[in-house]
Amino acid sequence: MQLTIADLKRGQKGIVKDVSSKEIPLKLLEMGCLPGNHVELLQVAPFSDPMYLNINGTHLAIRKETAKHIIIEPSTNE
Repeated sequence: MQLTIADLKRGQKGIVKDVSSKEIPLKLLEMGCLPGNHVELLQVAPFSDPMYLNINGTHLAIRKETAKHIIIEPSTNE
């Protein structure tokens, strides 16, 4: 099973591995959600949607449904 941003818990970090899904908006890619970039889950709104992330210094809020399509690798340096 592949880990996605939707699987992260608050404070956990990872590295984006794949964003090739057609479900990911172009604007999200333009804001830095690209393979190799670091991601950290900062906050989760009530009912788990949206998720507030830090991706390479850019703060983004994305829907959990979109987060399920962004494959990550857990970060080893917490």
